[in-house]
Amino acid sequence: MTKILLVEAKLHLREWPFMIFTIGLPVGLLLVLGLSVPDMTKADASGLRVVDTHMPAMMALLALLTLACSVLPTVLAGYREQGVLRRMSTTPVHPVRLLTAQLVINVTVGAVSTLVLIVTAKLVFGSAAPRQWAGFVLVFLLGTAAMMAIGLVIAALAPNGKAASGIGSMVMFPLMFVGGMWLPREAMPDALRVVSDYSVAGPFAQALKDTWAGHSPQLLHVVVMAAGLVLFGGLAVRLFRWE
Repeated sequence: MTKILLVEAKLHLREWPFMIFTIGLPVGLLLVLGLSVPDMTKADASGLRVVDTHMPAMMALLALLTLACSVLPTVLAGYREQGVLRRMSTTPVHPVRLLTAQLVINVTVGAVSTLVLIVTAKLVFGSAAPRQWAGFVLVFLLGTAAMMAIGLVIAALAPNGKAASGIGSMVMFPLMFVGGMWLPREAMPDALRVVSDYSVAGPFAQALKDTWAGHSPQLLHVVVMAAGLVLFGGLAVRLFRWE
């Protein structure tokens, strides 16, 4: 398992554009929007600014959705297309270890990207780190696992790497929308907010914002993320093909 992790990590590092995109794009957007849009640094009635909670949470969601809907399914579908998984299935090293390594690496990259966002927001805008750390870690792990489960379903359905990339984009952008990336959840019509509440991405984004501001995550949002993990994780196990 250690050897597989090391090899997969090296392969990820060789694909440096993915790394730059996943870590650099969210940080770059945070800086560009935070420094160029005056309203981003104006405090609301509660004393919080957009760069304190909303923007960091949205950029973290962007990084994790990129990993779950683009990087993970593209790599796994490519391995299936190239026969890597089929060949591994004939050895004592079962392909499930390769899948586990991919999950570990992508979650690690997502954690690094989120940590860089926290540090950047602190250094540039004076934003505080998540005030509810225990809740933040719980939400991050649960929400990331649910996102990765969606990625595994995409990998299971895609016949090859190119198809996985296309399907992932069709899934990622609607999830970004209902998560509040372009239209904040507070400004959504009631019907759209209900859709957002049960979309996995919406509860994940809101729970990140809540814990960033020092509040406990809402029970509904935690339940929806857990249900999404069970549902999409079960579908991934049911549908995933090694060859």
